[in-house]
Amino acid sequence: MGQMQERITTTTKGSITSVQAIYVPADDLTDPAPATSFAHLDATTVLSRSIAEKGIYPAVDPLDSTSRMLDPMIVGEEHYEVARKVQMTLQRYKALQDIIA
Repeated sequence: MGQMQERITTTTKGSITSVQAIYVPADDLTDPAPATSFAHLDATTVLSRSIAEKGIYPAVDPLDSTSRMLDPMIVGEEHYEVARKVQMTLQRYKALQDIIA
């Protein structure tokens, strides 16, 4: 997989963008197969069954999804800080979910 990922790049003659789907057994992101694959990716978008059950589509889990582009040098300091605060708020809400429900 690493060799294929290395070929996905931007050059002066053009660029290649790849969107790949990875099966995650039993929705376990720590399973060795997907965890190893994630290391080769610039971003991961995790779809959540629990979010889909709430009728929210696309059922993207912003806490499990990642991007190497979320860096103040790339997106700017203000955007980075806002994104981090949103992540912290969502994490706090998730932690309090049992008390709220």
